Amino acid sequence: MNGGISGWYRSGAPWIWLNAAAVAACLAMVFGLLLLLGARGLGHFWPKPVLQANYLAMDPPVTVIGEIADSETVDAGQLQFSVAGAPLSGDRIERQLLKLGNRDITGNDFAWILPSLLDEVEYPERLVTLERREWGNFYGFLSGILQNGEPVAAPPEDAGALWSELQQRLDRARQLRDEIEQIERSIIADINFGMEGLRLQEMRLLELNRQIQRDSAIFRVAGGAEVELPVADIVRAYRPNAMSRFEAMETYLARLFEFLTDDPRESNTEGGLLPAIYGTAMMVLLMSVLVTPLGVVAAVYLSEYAPKGWLTHVIRISVNNLAGVPSIVYGMFGLGFFIYLAGGEIDRLFYSESLPAPTFGTPGLLWASLTLALLTLPVVIVATEEGLANIPASLREGSLALGATKFETLWRVILPLARPSMLTGLILAVARAAGEVAPLMLVGVVKLAPALPLDTEFPYLHLEQQFMHLGYYVYDLATQSPNVEAAMPQAFAAAFLLVAVVAALNLSAVIMRGRLRERYKALDTGSWS
Repeated sequence: MNGGISGWYRSGAPWIWLNAAAVAACLAMVFGLLLLLGARGLGHFWPKPVLQANYLAMDPPVTVIGEIADSETVDAGQLQFSVAGAPLSGDRIERQLLKLGNRDITGNDFAWILPSLLDEVEYPERLVTLERREWGNFYGFLSGILQNGEPVAAPPEDAGALWSELQQRLDRARQLRDEIEQIERSIIADINFGMEGLRLQEMRLLELNRQIQRDSAIFRVAGGAEVELPVADIVRAYRPNAMSRFEAMETYLARLFEFLTDDPRESNTEGGLLPAIYGTAMMVLLMSVLVTPLGVVAAVYLSEYAPKGWLTHVIRISVNNLAGVPSIVYGMFGLGFFIYLAGGEIDRLFYSESLPAPTFGTPGLLWASLTLALLTLPVVIVATEEGLANIPASLREGSLALGATKFETLWRVILPLARPSMLTGLILAVARAAGEVAPLMLVGVVKLAPALPLDTEFPYLHLEQQFMHLGYYVYDLATQSPNVEAAMPQAFAAAFLLVAVVAALNLSAVIMRGRLRERYKALDTGSWS
């Protein structure tokens, strides 16, 4: 027996069991702790019943409303309560912690009470618990709802209607609160972060401005007077009389590059044309995206689907007449319909917080592009319809005879053959739009707009922004410049650039049209172009 116990002891089995017991005890304590935390913590979210009773410990008794939060047993000697002058009896007395809420009214959130001193205890169904953003819970009965200080339509005696009204208004308040928090957490936070960055950049800007004003140069002018000029105000310095041909060419290319890539200065009489080039390109590109599908679809309908009759004939005559309408008329239409009507309605629906300052109800890139799209739409329609009309009927008949539908014939046979004409119409539209000035003066172009309509700030393409245009730039230099003699070289250079752009567009149309003709050369009958 002793040998068995001694051998069992030497084998180390007692230590194994001891470790197992310690581990089991630790696990039991861990699970017990988790159970305690879960019961006390997660149970907090369960809606507890709220009682209403008369508390007899006070003289006279008071009505209390609240929920039981905790309870304990204490010695009667620790309590000083009495009822009608009679001291409490008993060695051990149970008391409960009542959560009264309404801290902003009573100043106390909790109070210890004796359950034996509660009289007429009840749990009314109409008793409401409110979880508030401040001051904790609130307990009470709903007796009315106000809107801007005025009672709502639901009568106070109709508890069900009042409760439904309150729930609807709570849902509305939650939605508005979510929007407010979204703005505060994302937009306002980004703005604050950006403002801090701007503050640091401003400090750096001030330091750079201080440094850039450090240097100045003294020059002697005709008559012997000396003038001091800040070096920061000098764009370029060169001595033309001492230049070699290579140095002169280098300066010429630098000034030409500045002309194409820099912002204008000195009332547009010097500097570059980058905002005007950029604005012209963006307007023409956006106009092309708008006018091409509209013009092609209209031409296809008139040529392939519209019934042959007087109405179609009148439509064609109207389209041809629209091509001859003065461009200023389109500008007046764009100002009245797009800007004042459509733009004003967009501002009212989506940008009401910015009113009375307009967002889209003012001239901008979008309205200028739409106006020029309407102006050039007849050109695209006429050119595309002529191309469709010149395609031999045998191609249509052959495709239909092989079992293709009318749409398949149009999509796979007719439209590919009409691409040269569609491209011709588009290039003619682009060339005309690039040179128009009169309508743009009403719907979006300005004398100076250094900010480009396309940048890295969301939404990247700012359709509501005003822009510069090469044609208006030439007009402004030639007629509105305060120093005409100084502006004329810049005006000639800008006009040359505008003509070069239009010529390049037309040349590209000729080249692309020739390539398309070569592609469909096998189908060329000599009757379409």
